[in-house]
Amino acid sequence: MKEPAVSADPTQVLAFETDCHIFSGCGFPAPGLHSFLFEPLWGDGDSNLYFNKPMLLALLGSIIIVGFFWAAFRKPKVVPGKLQMVAETGYDFIRRGVVHETIGRREGEKYVPLVVSLFFFIWMMNLWSIIPVAQFPVTSIIAYPAVLAGIVYITWVSLTFKRHGFVGAFKNFTGFDKSLGGVAYLAAVIELFSNLLVRPFTHAVRLFANMFAGHTLLLLFTIASWYLLNGIGIAYSGVSFVMVIVMTAFELFIQAVQAYVFVLLTCTYIQGALAKHH
Repeated sequence: MKEPAVSADPTQVLAFETDCHIFSGCGFPAPGLHSFLFEPLWGDGDSNLYFNKPMLLALLGSIIIVGFFWAAFRKPKVVPGKLQMVAETGYDFIRRGVVHETIGRREGEKYVPLVVSLFFFIWMMNLWSIIPVAQFPVTSIIAYPAVLAGIVYITWVSLTFKRHGFVGAFKNFTGFDKSLGGVAYLAAVIELFSNLLVRPFTHAVRLFANMFAGHTLLLLFTIASWYLLNGIGIAYSGVSFVMVIVMTAFELFIQAVQAYVFVLLTCTYIQGALAKHH
């Protein structure tokens, strides 16, 4: 992880040193944007051809998800074992509880693999935040939610044109209704802007912002627990450590919720693309 610039004054105690505590003459090492920047593990960052920690976690997360489902379903049994039962429960939860409930069983079945893959990939990327050694949510880097939202956006727009044709897709995106009179044109422009520009942006930012904020809070209380561990500050350090535990439990909940919300919105967009315009 990139560290703050070192001061030219050799007498200054650096905030990120392990012996830095309150009352010891150093400032509080508050987390910030530098907490989300990592030195390349491989390659040169200046040439934009490199491999860093978030990329490694994304790769490992993908391998874990694929490996888990492969191990669970490579030899499926009528009476499932523990691993197969866990995998089937997760798969059926998304298949029936999200896809079928939102899109419908007949239309939605073909989109189950996409939605299930998105859910478990996002959930795994979020979970890295509380896993020792990793301790970083990949989705707190905007590029990852942006790419996932882009996949959904391309699927939704292409499906709309395929199902309704050019004119029908235009009506679907704008909600154009002649019965509204002159207001229909203004409403169409607003809807077009909202659907084609704002929707993919909010889809990505919702996931990114929640993971970014959650990781920052965890860092804040974790660093504070160590920083206050000196003199009378020990009492406050204990309170801060309790907050670390509380925030970790809360993050576990938010990580699953954000993955669920992302795929729920995905199904809503697909359902809208398949629906007839009235």
